[in-house]
Amino acid sequence: MPRTPRLPLALGALCLLATACAAPAVDTATPSDRSWEEVLAAAEGQTVDLWMWGGDERGNAYVDDVLAPAAAELGVTLRRVPVTDTKDALRRVLAERAAGEQDGTVDLVWVNGDNFATGREAGAWACGWAGALPNAAYVAEDDPLVTEDFGVATEGCESPWHKAQFAFVYDEARVDDPPTSLAGLLDWAEENPGRFTYPAPPDFTGSVFVRQALYAVAGGAESVPGTYDEDAAAALTPDLWERLREVAPSLWREGRTYPRDSVALDRLYAGGEVDFTMTYGPATLTDLVADGTFPDTTRVLTLDEGTVGNASFLAMPATAGDPEGAMAVADLALSPEQQALKADPGVWGQFTVLDLDLLDPADRARFEELPQSDVVPPYDELSRDAQPELASSWVAPLDEGWRREVVGRR
Repeated sequence: MPRTPRLPLALGALCLLATACAAPAVDTATPSDRSWEEVLAAAEGQTVDLWMWGGDERGNAYVDDVLAPAAAELGVTLRRVPVTDTKDALRRVLAERAAGEQDGTVDLVWVNGDNFATGREAGAWACGWAGALPNAAYVAEDDPLVTEDFGVATEGCESPWHKAQFAFVYDEARVDDPPTSLAGLLDWAEENPGRFTYPAPPDFTGSVFVRQALYAVAGGAESVPGTYDEDAAAALTPDLWERLREVAPSLWREGRTYPRDSVALDRLYAGGEVDFTMTYGPATLTDLVADGTFPDTTRVLTLDEGTVGNASFLAMPATAGDPEGAMAVADLALSPEQQALKADPGVWGQFTVLDLDLLDPADRARFEELPQSDVVPPYDELSRDAQPELASSWVAPLDEGWRREVVGRR
């Protein structure tokens, strides 16, 4: 049975920073007696600046052509601010916070992982508001992908936006006998010189590849502590760096250079220079094949041990100049209608964060009627044996270690 959406009675207090955050330099509170209807009334006429990575053309188009018009129906102008790195948005938030700004230029940030954790430690995010959005009623309260973000408790400091599952992608016309494990993939790369590579960390996709390789070399995700531990890193990473150094000469361009990001890797794959690519958004592959960007023999490689999964979020800075509008947009983005539109491979192709069992029949039908793909397995299959993301505290040490121990020791 779907739950009735929660209509919070004291949403103003939800914009206060939670005690887990650093002491606020600004006050983002609004009157504590306002209902959701009053919040929507305050949001009318506001302009919400959503800062997000601008490298995903389908994501940009979804926000501009689908989400923004829907926000306009609420009287809210949604303005997408593209950045080359989410850290650019975080730096702006932290600078405004340090200056005591109370009418900041960043209202929402597409964020997860170490950027969320860094902002949380600095008290950059407004907390306690996300779980009280009306459409949060359709998110399972015990879903670990949305209650934690790379090991950091979300605690209402960000609203879930979509789920992701790391996946390897290959051309079955060129790969006769695809490997079924990460270890097997590295072996395949050595047996087929020049036909495989991965983006250079700290690119997001390159970073998750290194974490996936760490799990494989360590003997499984259960062998790696979720929270960063120097002793564990000292024990586990030498074998990782050794294996990645061993395979490097067999990579594209003999490992002398790496694609700078997933977009560059996709270009290599689309041009036939390599036989594999990788993505944290496999649902987009259907449209990439349909429009001829990728060959129609593109397939997702399913690993026996599973792959890493996580979720992306919308976070509201404590300095947001239009907090009511930001809440209205975050709630809209979480609605069954928007989640289904975003899940359509022809629109963006991002997996929903909603629990379909909590939806009414009409809303559930939106997802059941989404086109099936010959390229991408269903999310339930993709996420089978999903491996947890390591805590964000692992990310920088692994990225820096890769640069020092793999690139620096060639």
